[in-house]
Amino acid sequence: MQIQINPGAGVHISDALEESIREALGAVDRRFGEQLTRIEVHFQDINGPKGGVNKHCRIEARPRGLDPVLAENTADDAYDAARGAAKKLERVLDGRLGKLADKQRKSDKNAERPE
Repeated sequence: MQIQINPGAGVHISDALEESIREALGAVDRRFGEQLTRIEVHFQDINGPKGGVNKHCRIEARPRGLDPVLAENTADDAYDAARGAAKKLERVLDGRLGKLADKQRKSDKNAERPE
């Protein structure tokens, strides 16, 4: 699975931030990595130099053969924004890909039943 990190205006992607993002996405990779082709991380500084809760992170996951899945989070800094978005992404993927796995298991179970 490929992870692409895109800084927005007002957000600098340091080595430490990139490592934190990859660590936050570790759970997603372990659970769903085989089913995903790519994850794109986008940042935006909402308030510019005014400060406040202004770092926005949008993470888009691309499951094989399905529409992209999106999770977003806004926080005081880019680290917290990325961690929150990664947690939300895991929940969204669990809902989307978990439902597909349940359907597949039911289908496999019905195929095993003798008629």
